[in-house]
Amino acid sequence: MIDTHAHIYSDKFKEDIDNVLASAFDNGLKHILMPNIDHTSIDGMLALEDKYSSQCLSMMGLHPCHVDKNFEKELYIVEDWLNKRKFVAVGEMGLDLYWDKTFKEQQIEAFKIQAELAKKHQLPLVIHARDAMTETIELLEELACDELFGVLHCFTGTLEEANRIIDVNFKLGIGGVVTFKNGGLDKVVPHVDLKHMVLETDSPYLAPKPFRGKRNQPLYTTYVCDRVADLLGISGAEVEEATDRNAYDLFDIENYLSK
Repeated sequence: MIDTHAHIYSDKFKEDIDNVLASAFDNGLKHILMPNIDHTSIDGMLALEDKYSSQCLSMMGLHPCHVDKNFEKELYIVEDWLNKRKFVAVGEMGLDLYWDKTFKEQQIEAFKIQAELAKKHQLPLVIHARDAMTETIELLEELACDELFGVLHCFTGTLEEANRIIDVNFKLGIGGVVTFKNGGLDKVVPHVDLKHMVLETDSPYLAPKPFRGKRNQPLYTTYVCDRVADLLGISGAEVEEATDRNAYDLFDIENYLSK
């Protein structure tokens, strides 16, 4: 199994990250993909990749919650890193209108710039959309082309929104919300072909049942997998095989590991 989105460099893992990772890998997790946030998260993320070089793989991007009036300086750092070495994706980037709409226009501009960086480096785009699904989809439809692809991580939208995302060459990142009683994904997942999904945890956030409200961790990808299997009426092994294949293809993991 592959956790395609986990912030394992977070301070919430400061005391026990090696044990957390050992537990995940000992129980069959193959890879953990780490989204960047801003310049402050880079050192910790890359240090984990250095230590777990074939298992913890890095992205490079600017999270929308860290977009402000100085966002261009942050994007210069992102661009510099993308020019210096390989990454598995451009991200985590996107739109977040939940906390604050002050820098909405800057978020949109940062979105477009990072989409261009993804195209330039032939990398998938890993998108965050909170209270901004309509705006995100409209942006993707505006920017749509064969060279732009990726995943909308932590997808929580409707079936119509899922299909619009799929139509512009993006996959759905399915995480712990799929296990929530009122998460809404029980009305979406059964109607989406498995080839359009990848699994994730978004650790340390959004832990699945029965751990909801506690710290999430990559090992819990298995709970996401099992719930998707239940909703599709197939085995967990089938979900694991298909979503692993999707992740290997989308993020070109084998090529990345040969760097």
